[in-house]
Amino acid sequence: MSALELPPTTDSVPLARRFARSALRESTWDVDTVVLLVSEVVTNAVLHARSAIVVRVEDRRDVVHVEVEDGSPVPPRMHHFARSSATGRGLRLLDRLAAAWGVEPDAPGGGKVVWFEVGAASEAMWESYADDLLAEGVHGEL
Repeated sequence: MSALELPPTTDSVPLARRFARSALRESTWDVDTVVLLVSEVVTNAVLHARSAIVVRVEDRRDVVHVEVEDGSPVPPRMHHFARSSATGRGLRLLDRLAAAWGVEPDAPGGGKVVWFEVGAASEAMWESYADDLLAEGVHGEL
């Protein structure tokens, strides 16, 4: 498993994306979706946890497993923002595009680990997400 420790700054988001892409450069799994979800989860950690962040990426046999650890014990919550809002879609993306995801308490550090798994690229998965957005009336944002 590859790991990278990051400070709680916005500069960490592109570093985390590059780290994930580099860790998966030989992977056959959906690396673009992994990179997108790493970006969303690390952004949440920067904005809400405001603590050191550790990103771990592991290319397993059947999926890519990613963990984002931060120092806040507060679990992420899915919110419903206005269509015009510039924020609030990260967990919805995670929920729709990851094969599985969850949150585990990090007992020794007092924080949490948000983990997710991504398998093979799926055009149907993206189409389903876009269909849901259109059904909600978000067509101007696509």
